[in-house]
Amino acid sequence: MEWGMKNRFSRIMNAQSGRCVMLAVDHGYFQGPTTGLENLGKTVEPLLPFADALMITRGALRNWIPAEMDKPIVLRVSGGQSILKELSNEIITTSIEDAIRINASAITCSVYVGGEHERQTIENLAKLVNQGETYGIPVLAVTAVGKEMVRDARYLGLACRMCVETGAHMVKTYYCQDFPKVVQACGNVPVVIAGGKKIEEKAALEMAYNAIQDGAAGVDMGRNVFQSDNPVGMMKAVKAVVHEKASVSKAFKIYKPSTK
Repeated sequence: MEWGMKNRFSRIMNAQSGRCVMLAVDHGYFQGPTTGLENLGKTVEPLLPFADALMITRGALRNWIPAEMDKPIVLRVSGGQSILKELSNEIITTSIEDAIRINASAITCSVYVGGEHERQTIENLAKLVNQGETYGIPVLAVTAVGKEMVRDARYLGLACRMCVETGAHMVKTYYCQDFPKVVQACGNVPVVIAGGKKIEEKAALEMAYNAIQDGAAGVDMGRNVFQSDNPVGMMKAVKAVVHEKASVSKAFKIYKPSTK
């Protein structure tokens, strides 16, 4: 890995723990103003101090995030479809030059293994990896899962391994039973887990805890943070699990401290 890419990568990964907590707020590129992100800037501002990196689109970044913000950006550069259409029909929406202008620490796209437009999304990833290698920008591959796909270790191991073999420098995927097999399939490429749809806070913390125990390099959460009844508390709790190896019970107390 070339110096510039190592430097950008080191901005994302916490130097002490070697892991990362990403705050994902890129949902609007296909979901529109989803619950919790109607006013993206207001939602994100109090959460940023507890995040290692921010996953976001260029339009949201320029509209709602002040340039003085010092967190590394993982820039979403794929899109082109909405929740009303076939999700796998993605294109690259953002040029590498614009990613450089934004000073992105990494760029990211979704890969739909088994989806209707599987080949197209793998080609998107390959193009990003080629450009990333040229300019020293790491690429995060997101293993998006279609409605008909089972989120088990066999499928996710297949999808993640394909991303790694295509050249991704980091992979984002879902936690599942036998998750160490998914991590093993990725070799030396760090794996971060997706938070997915909103679930009960303790369950989300359990998922994060189990993922870290099973070899994940971090957590990229969005809806389970900003749709929580205590987003800041939840962000602090996830950070404690990832960086401080806090137990689920301890993290839950951070999320919801006793009122006694």
